[in-house]
Amino acid sequence: MIEIAHYVNGAFVAGTSGRNQKVFNPATGTSEKTVALASVAEVDAAVAAAKAAWPAWSKTPPLRRARILDRFKNILWERSEQMAEAISAEHGKTHDDALGEVTRGLEVVEFAIGAPSFLKGEFCENVGSDVDSHMVRQSLGVCAGITPFNFPAMVPMWMWPVALATGNTFVLKPSERDPSVSLMMAEWLAEAGLPAGVFNVVQGDKVAVDALLEHPDVKAISFVGSTPIAQYIYQTGTANGKRVQALGGAKNHMIIMPDADLDMAASALMGAGYGSAGERCMAISVAVPVTDAVADALIEKLIPQIQALKVGPAADRTSEMGPLVTAQHLDKVRGYIDSGEAQGAKVVVDGRDFKQTRQGYENGYFIGGTLLDNVTEDMTCYKDEIFGPVVSVVRKGSYQEAVDLIHGHPYANGTAVFTRDGDVARNFSQDIEVGMVGINVPIPVPMAFNSFGGWKASIFGDHHMHGMEGVRFYTRIKTTTTRWPTGQRSDPEFTMPTLG
Repeated sequence: MIEIAHYVNGAFVAGTSGRNQKVFNPATGTSEKTVALASVAEVDAAVAAAKAAWPAWSKTPPLRRARILDRFKNILWERSEQMAEAISAEHGKTHDDALGEVTRGLEVVEFAIGAPSFLKGEFCENVGSDVDSHMVRQSLGVCAGITPFNFPAMVPMWMWPVALATGNTFVLKPSERDPSVSLMMAEWLAEAGLPAGVFNVVQGDKVAVDALLEHPDVKAISFVGSTPIAQYIYQTGTANGKRVQALGGAKNHMIIMPDADLDMAASALMGAGYGSAGERCMAISVAVPVTDAVADALIEKLIPQIQALKVGPAADRTSEMGPLVTAQHLDKVRGYIDSGEAQGAKVVVDGRDFKQTRQGYENGYFIGGTLLDNVTEDMTCYKDEIFGPVVSVVRKGSYQEAVDLIHGHPYANGTAVFTRDGDVARNFSQDIEVGMVGINVPIPVPMAFNSFGGWKASIFGDHHMHGMEGVRFYTRIKTTTTRWPTGQRSDPEFTMPTLG
């Protein structure tokens, strides 16, 4: 059985902790790999390598750093199919979806290549008599990223390209469920010319996470995952003196107004609710049709589309939805459907009935798309993030009732409204208390030169990811005030200095 290793100081390093975990192919339910689970000592070695590499890397001109990232960009572009296949093999998502993930990660690399521009400082001449002042952004040191299973390529690339471009070194702790992509990135970065120690990978579980959170030489932690873990990461990291950005869970609502194009709304909801088997923090999991007439018409359009979903393995390039990531997660999603039904929701389309009959895939973690109607705010299936292909319909009688529903939920990651009314769209965009908003756009994920992040319990920390928010997170400001003596020196001054 193949063991997936660590990557430290420019070399693949076999695990020495004596602990490992099986890595499964979700489409078949079989395992041909294990992943090493790092000990504290192995994490220490990765951090030490990053710390040793930081002085030279931080003083490398930004243009040279950008050129290395540019070479990596070209490698990634040429081998995107290869990375997509690796994602599908361990995560289960369809090939086209995996390829889209790679592309969205690539966009952040493209943004980071602009480091020579966005690292320019500020200069002020004559802030006082014969006194000048300049401000620069400098790197923090060793930074770490802890990333989830659902985007093994894209989410790490939300982090490390910006961190490296701004002069930091990096330690990545990927999900132990789909770890192979992390080593592909490490290998291709080295091929692009990245010096040893600048980018390191430690595979692992909570032992590795806690070691990074508590390590005195790690200056910043980036995290994406569930809200309880995000809160733990934030509290533990900040208690250990670190700068932390921790993105948590979501329960994304889509309001469908009576004037909306229902065909457009239904099509958008299909992709946003069932794409990647719902394992997206930006998945639309709650449809909020305004009036029963809109709800009935929407459901009528959704039923045949959900029933026609082509659920299958990534090996079949016509598959529209793949399996869930683990058998345990499959049971969890089924449990949410069970609880919704028990609490009074109507199961309009039941994904629990789906059976994969293709030879070799009978034991995969497949489930069909599910649609629940008459869901209410007190139901567990509404309150919790299911992270599966389950869309709940919560009927509301007015636009304001729909907005109040969204404001009443603790998560505030993403949301959308479908309408032809400009007043509704503008008011929704201005007034909704959610971090990412779509107007007739179901998954409002910002482009790489903007920044990604929600509000309320969907984020812990002050900074969103990538874009200029990422630059600010991975840098600190230094301001220097300068006066050059031209003649007689003055006596010491003991009052508050004023430069005007």
